Amino acid sequence: MTTKTEARIIPLIPADMYSAPVMAVSPAQAMLTPEEQEQQRLADETWRRSIPAQVFLNYFFALSYHIQEGESPLGGLAHSPYFRQHQAELTEGDVTALTKLLHSCWSTEYALRATAELGDENFLRNALHWTFPQAYHTILSGLQAFLYTTGVRSNNAQVIRREVGRLVVKNAYPRPVSFYAAGAYGDFNIHRLPLAGYKAGLHIASQEIDAQAQIGQFLRTTRKQTAIAVRQQVQANPNTAIRSQKTGKPLDKWTAAHWQQITWRLGYTTIFDLLGRLRISQSSREIERYVEADIDFKLFHSSLLNVVSYLNGIHEAYVAKALGLARYEQLVRELPTHLQAGFVQERLRTRVQPILLGTEPEPEFKMAA
Repeated sequence: MTTKTEARIIPLIPADMYSAPVMAVSPAQAMLTPEEQEQQRLADETWRRSIPAQVFLNYFFALSYHIQEGESPLGGLAHSPYFRQHQAELTEGDVTALTKLLHSCWSTEYALRATAELGDENFLRNALHWTFPQAYHTILSGLQAFLYTTGVRSNNAQVIRREVGRLVVKNAYPRPVSFYAAGAYGDFNIHRLPLAGYKAGLHIASQEIDAQAQIGQFLRTTRKQTAIAVRQQVQANPNTAIRSQKTGKPLDKWTAAHWQQITWRLGYTTIFDLLGRLRISQSSREIERYVEADIDFKLFHSSLLNVVSYLNGIHEAYVAKALGLARYEQLVRELPTHLQAGFVQERLRTRVQPILLGTEPEPEFKMAA
């Protein structure tokens, strides 16, 4: 099932979510003292300012919810034709390069996890300055390690984006994260997310229809941002600009046919583009919009961490298959001290080994105190 969006431009969240309708003063409000009315006004203003951050929280909670609802016992990879066929011829130099990428991935995830252990709600609020980019960069490093085993060994963001989009469409990823958006501006369609056409609400997802609706909105707004950015790049270049047949000058207004001409430049919009939205400049006021909001920051952080752990586990399984399980286990045994006996070993036991061996993870027994 596919869905189409309207032709108007949508910002980070739909414009009607930014402002509340003007309403007459209710009898209950009329009974408030001037001080109480001012407190109510301030509370309403705080709520309105929090809407963009709440929507962003909704998006990442929806991703986490959708992953947890759709995950199979072996992560959806064990029976994937693409995964079973995955192999690579690696030299010792390649192993060294992969180890460096994985250490970067795991050390950044370690820092992300440490933030949750150290902080209360207020700490996590201010930690967004670094947790946003940490979540993005840990996944990026793991993705680069996976791409390295496929022969793509580039740091170019556009190359990485194009290749991972191709892999998502080819079903290299499990069903919960294999969704994507395609099509021209004003005529987007969403694949492998059948409930994405429903209207997204302002509440945290409590069922799959809510989660898919919010992910669908996230995909559409993200693809629109990408399309607008590509148009700006095309029109800014004299060699690529679409021009008026009458004046010869670059066109300011585009028709659907003009948008169609640049669709090939957009590639596919995947979960990795959604995660790219976390790259918010620390020097801009954008990050303050989230820091000052009144939302559940612990839930935001745990949702981010769930998505990070899931995607990093997928990439680890691919790297382990390319290296061979024995060599990957050796790499894990030789980790730096701060990464010993932690989440890397846990994912090896519960995800990577079962996927490669085709067995359920063994239960973890702990000695009684």
